[in-house]
Amino acid sequence: MSKSTPFQTGSLESDARLVYVVDDDELVRGALSGLLRSIDIDVRAFASTEEFLAADKPAIPSCLVLDVRLRGQSGLALQQTLIDDGRLHMPIIFMTGYGDIAMSVKAMKAGAMDFLAKPFRDQDMIDAVIAALERDARRLASDRSLHAMRAAWDSLTPREREVLQLVATGLLNKQIAANMGIAEITAKIHRGQAMRKMNSRSVAELMRKMEALGIARAPQ
Repeated sequence: MSKSTPFQTGSLESDARLVYVVDDDELVRGALSGLLRSIDIDVRAFASTEEFLAADKPAIPSCLVLDVRLRGQSGLALQQTLIDDGRLHMPIIFMTGYGDIAMSVKAMKAGAMDFLAKPFRDQDMIDAVIAALERDARRLASDRSLHAMRAAWDSLTPREREVLQLVATGLLNKQIAANMGIAEITAKIHRGQAMRKMNSRSVAELMRKMEALGIARAPQ
């Protein structure tokens, strides 16, 4: 790595975030760990992909800085393993001292966020890591939002779900009541309770949440 100062750390907030470094070169692991810790980012370094896979991974913004050529399983093979197992969530930044176009293209097509050839500038690594952590933070926020929406939907009674599916088709309370064979006031009460549980102030907001959950609308 080459020196480049001052470091620019971007807009990432100072919340907990974690970078995993996988490289079989102890000097590289130490240098990267020191670089990232100097800007208050926690680092966990591993000499092999097996060590990385066995490690606990907290649900905080994270990214993986991964060497392409490793003893044992290569970095590209690890990337494919994570894809095949459905575990490729955090962004990957590849680094290599033997980079070529074919490896770079393969890594990027498989979803890698960046590909840095050694020796790289410290600032280039910092920029790549900051961007990766910000992207993972957005992913985690989206996952939490989706989980909250799913929990809210699961809290609905069967009748409330039926009412909301009819609301999403654009029906009025009177039409919903007729469709369900209940009194209009009953339909109105179910609708109000369900909208509060879903934390939706409008039909448009409700529809966006139902679409995010993959809940099909009932036919009119």
